[in-house]
Amino acid sequence: MSRKPSAPHRVVALAYDQLCTFEFGCTVEVFALERPELGVDWYQFSVCAAEPGKIRAAGGITVEAPYTLRLFDHADTIIIPGWRGADVEVPEALIKKIRSAYQRGARFCTICSGVFVLAAAGILDGKRVTTHWRYAEKLAKHYPQIQVEQDALYIDEGQIITSAGSAAGLDMLLYLVRKDYGVKVANQVAQRLVIPPHREGGLAQFVPRPVAEDERGRLSKLLDELRREPARDYRLADLAERAAMSTRSLQRHFSELTGFSPYEWLLRERVACAKEMLESSQHSLQQISEMTGFGSEESFRRHFRRVTQTSPQAYRKQFSSPQNRVRSHAAH
Repeated sequence: MSRKPSAPHRVVALAYDQLCTFEFGCTVEVFALERPELGVDWYQFSVCAAEPGKIRAAGGITVEAPYTLRLFDHADTIIIPGWRGADVEVPEALIKKIRSAYQRGARFCTICSGVFVLAAAGILDGKRVTTHWRYAEKLAKHYPQIQVEQDALYIDEGQIITSAGSAAGLDMLLYLVRKDYGVKVANQVAQRLVIPPHREGGLAQFVPRPVAEDERGRLSKLLDELRREPARDYRLADLAERAAMSTRSLQRHFSELTGFSPYEWLLRERVACAKEMLESSQHSLQQISEMTGFGSEESFRRHFRRVTQTSPQAYRKQFSSPQNRVRSHAAH
């Protein structure tokens, strides 16, 4: 269910010496700006310092944080935008505040190396997490009790959400907006940021081999066509002909560009369309399965669960408005 808070949800970002400027900037951009055009009670954003003293950030700038760690006592969501090093000790005062806020029920989100801070506080034991692929092996070695998934963009474990490095943090932060306010508001924020509205957390962090520019251009046009009409019945030979490639070349270049086979990419695109319908429409599951190209409700349920790790009904219950849930239930 999309949460529309009666009082502004308080987001606190942690600032620390040797601050990761990009990750911190992403957090500020998403949560600190006023957004009257959304028509919702937007987040209340604040910054607190990890410890006394000057806060130097990457790029030769300094940051002044107006609050101390006491702000953790009142935060609903705490963002840790990186950390000054995977091997750098976390101050005991910060660890104590993290543990206290976690016990109180605050939500924690980390970007890139920020996951090492929560790991040091001991609140990640037994949980699935991710981080920048360069740090994944070190995180798993230092904290074997944590399940590190190095290929994910972000992972939601309920009270704790972790993301990979740099731009993956934006994906996670938009996911938070989507989770808190629904798809329409998240899409509006993404539009203002001039970035794609949603990338699944399970997508690979990077594709190891580049695709030639001419092939990228042909494939980009094909992807645009598929996005416009994802429900159509496509054959591999037809897709290859549209891209002016052999089927073998199409499969290879498609995988190099997207990380998926053409069929798997199209299936995930259909799931993404179905998620938007579950959030914002009153269509029945059968109607959604037909409108998104799954062919049958059984096929829709099976593929949706495989991609999202939840059922269509559970997803609708969590993310749609109460009115949509009542009407969709009546439609059955």
